[in-house]
Amino acid sequence: MKNVCLIFALILLISIVFKSNTYAQFDINGQLVQRAEYRHGFGKLIPDTMDPSGFISQRFRLQSDYKSKCVELFGSIQDIRTWGSTSQTNTIDGYLSLHEGWADVTIDSSWRIKLGRQELNYDNARFLGNLDWALQARSHDFALIKFSKRNHKLHFGGGFNQASETLYGGDYYKIVNQYKVAQMVWYNYKHKDFELSFLFWNNGKQDTIVGAKANVTRYSQTIGLPTIEYNFKKSNEISAFVYFQTGKDERNKNLNAYDINLQYSHLISLNKEKKTSVKVILGAEMLSGTNSNDSSNNNYSFNPMYGTNHAHNGYMDYFFVGGRFENSVGLNDLYLKLRYEANKKWFFQTDIHNFIANAKVHNKANKLKDSQLGIELDLTMGIVFNEVVSLQAGYSQLLTSGTLKYLQSQVASDNQSWAYLMLIIRPKSDKKFIGILN
Repeated sequence: MKNVCLIFALILLISIVFKSNTYAQFDINGQLVQRAEYRHGFGKLIPDTMDPSGFISQRFRLQSDYKSKCVELFGSIQDIRTWGSTSQTNTIDGYLSLHEGWADVTIDSSWRIKLGRQELNYDNARFLGNLDWALQARSHDFALIKFSKRNHKLHFGGGFNQASETLYGGDYYKIVNQYKVAQMVWYNYKHKDFELSFLFWNNGKQDTIVGAKANVTRYSQTIGLPTIEYNFKKSNEISAFVYFQTGKDERNKNLNAYDINLQYSHLISLNKEKKTSVKVILGAEMLSGTNSNDSSNNNYSFNPMYGTNHAHNGYMDYFFVGGRFENSVGLNDLYLKLRYEANKKWFFQTDIHNFIANAKVHNKANKLKDSQLGIELDLTMGIVFNEVVSLQAGYSQLLTSGTLKYLQSQVASDNQSWAYLMLIIRPKSDKKFIGILN
C-alpha cells in the first residue's frame, strides 16, 4: 500500500508541474471493471462429480498521459484481484503491476517512434489483440516505427525478451506463451467503403523439447490479410481475413497452417429517429488442424498466438484461449449473430456457433470419430447508464458432443453453462463494453 500511495502522489505532483506548461497537456484517467462469474463448464468440460465455481474479480487501472508537440508519455498501473484473495489486514501483495509504459516520439508530420511496454491491438484482434476481456490484459515490450499519411498506415518493429539481466546465456523457454524475439510489419489502406490490411509476424520461441538445449530458438512466420472489408449501400458489409503460418514451431516441427474467415452482415433500421436497429451477421471460420493420429514431423494446426481469442469462436473460451486447443485438430466455426440495439444506450445479442473439427479425429483403436464438437448459444446484453458507467451481462450454454468429450478425456455433464455480470467504469472512453465484436 505504501508503494501505491507514493505512485499516486508522484502522478499528482507531475500533473501540477506539467499543467503549468501551456505547450503541454497532462491527463489523469482510470478504470474499474468488476465481474461476477458462475462457471459450470467454462473453458473445459465439467464432470457431474464437480461443483460449479463462483467468484468476483476486478481490475483497477490508473492512467497518466502527457502530450507535447514532440512526445507523448503514457503510463498505466493496474491491480488485478479476486475478491477475498488477500486478508483484510494485508499490508502488501503482488497484484499491482505496470500494464503500459511507453513514449511516442514525433519525427515529423508522418513518422513517429513508439518505445516501451505497450498494447498491440490490430484489426479485429484475431492475431494481435490487447486481450481486454481477461482482466490482466496483454502488453508487449516493443519498439515500433509508425508512418501515417492520407489513406496509408505502416507500422514495423520488434521485441527482444530476457527473463532478467544476465552475465551469460539467456534461457527464456520457461516464460509461458511468450516469444524470445519477434518482428512485425503491418500495413493498412482505407478508402471510402473499402479497407485492406497486411501483416507479417516473425515469431521466435525457445525450444520446449525435453532433453534439448533450452536456448535454441525456433522461428515461425505468420503472413496474412487481417482485414478485407467492403461496405455497400450503407447497410451491407462483406468482410474476410486470411492467415498462413510456416516455419518451425517450438517443438521443431514443420509448421504449415491457415486461418480463413468470411462474413456478411446486414443492418436493418427499425426507427431512424430513435436509432433502433437489428444487425444480422452470418459467417464461417476455418482454422486448420492436425489429424489426431498424425505421427509425422508436421504441424498443421493454426495458432492465433497473441490475439483476443475470447471475441472469436464462442464466449465460453473452449478454443485457443489460454493455449486451449493448440496443436489439436483445428476448428470449423459456422456462426449466426443477431444484435438488437436501441439508441446506443442498450443492446441484446444472440450468437449461435456450430463447432466442427477441421481435421480427422481418431479414437485409441484408430477408428474415425464424428467431427462434430458441439453447438454453443451465447446471450449478451449491455446497458449504458451514462458517459462513464455501463453494465454488461451474459449467459452461455454448450451442447457438447462425444468427440469433444473424447478430446478432453472427460466424462462430462450434459449441462455446460456459464454466466457473468460485469460493471464497467471507464471515464473518457468510447469503449462501453468488453469482449464483444459488433
